[in-house]
Amino acid sequence: MKIRKAVIPAAGLGTRVLPATKAMPKEMLPIVDKPAIQYIVEEAVRSGITDILIITNRGKGLIEDHFDRAPELEFALSSRGKTDVYDEIVEISKLAKVYFVRQKETKGLGHAINCARDFVGGEPFAVLYGDDVIMGEDPACGQLIKAYEEFGLGVLGIKEVSAKDISKYSSLKVEHIRDNIFKCDDMIEKPQTPEEVLSLYSILGRCVLPPEIFDILDHTEPGAGGEIQLTDAMRELARTKGMTAVEYTGTRYDMGNKLGIMQAAVETALTHKEIGEGFREYLKELAKTL
Repeated sequence: MKIRKAVIPAAGLGTRVLPATKAMPKEMLPIVDKPAIQYIVEEAVRSGITDILIITNRGKGLIEDHFDRAPELEFALSSRGKTDVYDEIVEISKLAKVYFVRQKETKGLGHAINCARDFVGGEPFAVLYGDDVIMGEDPACGQLIKAYEEFGLGVLGIKEVSAKDISKYSSLKVEHIRDNIFKCDDMIEKPQTPEEVLSLYSILGRCVLPPEIFDILDHTEPGAGGEIQLTDAMRELARTKGMTAVEYTGTRYDMGNKLGIMQAAVETALTHKEIGEGFREYLKELAKTL
């Protein structure tokens, strides 16, 4: 079955980047001239996704406004002859069919994904974490979709993390198949002892899930942090049916982390068509003073 739907959980409070996120959703933090979540939506669209559900909560209306039309702004741009910017602004509302639902209680990522049950129906679907912007020529989501089409199993987007950081993430038991593709039949969320670490491969920002995940989530008990963890539900799926894992290409930026935000901005600015050359020269001069 062709995967045409994606879910973007964007209900987190953004506490790691306060005070910037006191009144602005972290998903709307800019990377040069576009908010982080637009890069994520564009990645989904480049991967063949046509329908996107963004899961939000109170105070995140700015996200909905961004993907809506803006008649007053559009009129102002058009009347002043700024056709390039006008076209770019209108195109945002045409990227995909974008829907919204609120997670009324922040009970964890698993709970947030379960809010997408009616939207997904009985289809497999992609999940693109709202904290993770992944830049690359080949969209990461699309790489996972190809693996789903080949193997017919849920797919995990993975990267290696350091031994000292693995306790912040999930740890996967994997077996190499070929190239950057692995089989996964077990995982643990936030391992707290060396004995619990299955490998240094962790799920980072992307997955493709079969619709059976919702029935598993229904009986998934709260795990790490007292929240319903999506990883716990995927572990049951991995143990019973097996999953595929893809070490995707592309650079991941953690937009829930202050350093990640700055890295995304600087590296994107270096290749930006309008400011790239000037920004590169600025950095070279700045580097001489460090």
